[in-house]
Amino acid sequence: MANIWRSAVRLAIVGTTAVLAAFAQYGQNRVAQPGAVNYVEGTVSVDGRTITNQSVGSINVDEGQTLETADGKAEMLLTPGIFLRLDDHSAVRMASSALINTSVQLQRGKAMVEVDQIAPENHLTVVDNGITTQLEKKGIYRFDADTPSVAVYDGKAVVRVDDRTVDVDKGKQLALTASSNLKPQKFDRNASNELYAWSKLRSSYMAEANTSSAQMIYAANPWWWYGTGWYWNPWFASWAFVPGGGFLYSPFGFGFYSPVYVVSGFHGYPGVGRPGFGYRGGFRATPAPAFRSGFAGGMGAFHGGGFSGRR
Repeated sequence: MANIWRSAVRLAIVGTTAVLAAFAQYGQNRVAQPGAVNYVEGTVSVDGRTITNQSVGSINVDEGQTLETADGKAEMLLTPGIFLRLDDHSAVRMASSALINTSVQLQRGKAMVEVDQIAPENHLTVVDNGITTQLEKKGIYRFDADTPSVAVYDGKAVVRVDDRTVDVDKGKQLALTASSNLKPQKFDRNASNELYAWSKLRSSYMAEANTSSAQMIYAANPWWWYGTGWYWNPWFASWAFVPGGGFLYSPFGFGFYSPVYVVSGFHGYPGVGRPGFGYRGGFRATPAPAFRSGFAGGMGAFHGGGFSGRR
């Protein structure tokens, strides 16, 4: 029994070392900019060039370029903590990719924007039917180019039409036309919506990627930590949003944690599984339930014996 235990410990140490080395190798010197493609399914293209999930991590929608879907969906990153998700048969053009002036133009179809964190210096706008909408708060926003409109599930948007501005608050939608009657209307936030359901699922996977990255940044490569940003996670094959300090909840209700918070230790919050390990005055594992595509049961253990690759 003692030999079996020693072998198990030795295997765990070897496995952990390999994991930390892989994270450090794949994570270093990789920086995501607004316009980075983070996930695709089905038929997706950038300026007419078909892309797949194997392209994620190396494909960016640069200024003037268009991300387009046929029978498929896509997720594109804007500033850290902000995801744009494109519905089937939709197209969005990157108008400006500057960090303090990020703007996209929805050309056809539907898009949903999840804002988990936005700084006062960020100027984030979506142009639909020639009308500019500025997103001002953490929230969930849906845009429709075929029937020009913006719907605010949570948060606050400011629509500018000529010299007029209209505030669109939580639970309200506004037709994006140049009519004289610019009055937001209530809408049913609980109505069935495929793009909303898909976006919520993606948000849950991104919360899992965050937890994995927050743990691994501190364990494998703390000198790589530069604060709030997008960090490449090789096991999720996508960029993970990692806030600069503490933790926050997305408007979908999922938790996003920083390495600083992992270091101080915590005992689990709604919306995401607890980390597989934490640190409290030293290197010590804390027990935790398993979660998809992440780590479970402490260092060196993988849920299901490996990475599920599910995102």
